Amino acid sequence: MSKSSSKFLALALLSATLAAAPVISAFAAGSEEPKPPATDSKKAKKSNKSSSIDSPKFLAGYHTAYTTIYDRHDYTGAIDQLKSLGQDDRADVANLIGYSYRKLGDYKVSQIWYERALKADPNHAKTWQYYGLWQLEQGNREQAEYHLQKLAMLVGTDSSEYKSLSEALEKPPGTGLVY
Repeated sequence: MSKSSSKFLALALLSATLAAAPVISAFAAGSEEPKPPATDSKKAKKSNKSSSIDSPKFLAGYHTAYTTIYDRHDYTGAIDQLKSLGQDDRADVANLIGYSYRKLGDYKVSQIWYERALKADPNHAKTWQYYGLWQLEQGNREQAEYHLQKLAMLVGTDSSEYKSLSEALEKPPGTGLVY
């Protein structure tokens, strides 16, 4: 299959996927305040973890880990803090664990956590952004472009997530920059 045919096929698949995906607001993109995962009634009966999102203990722990990552750049400590919350099946938590592993240079484990976050919430914009940066760091510019288009559909081109990944893609390939 030619390169242009592959790109056309990828674009067609992306268009079909995005047309079927619900568009969410930018507030659901991931932030300091994690959101409860979507649950169906069967899962809610088995394990009602959505109530713990309001738990002051969970929120305090999440904020502590968030500060550990973004203010102190202690990624190993943050991973331990996030895992100790017992909520690593939430997109916000799994995304930050993936981000921390990426910052530590463990790209294989980081990828596992980004995919776990997207499994929990396929529309989690912050994960699409960070996973797009991961793709770029791995030299996968086409995949990073796919992530950028996904962000455009989810939160628009004026969002901080979109702008961050777009700016990273504008840099010349092979510069070895880590985002």
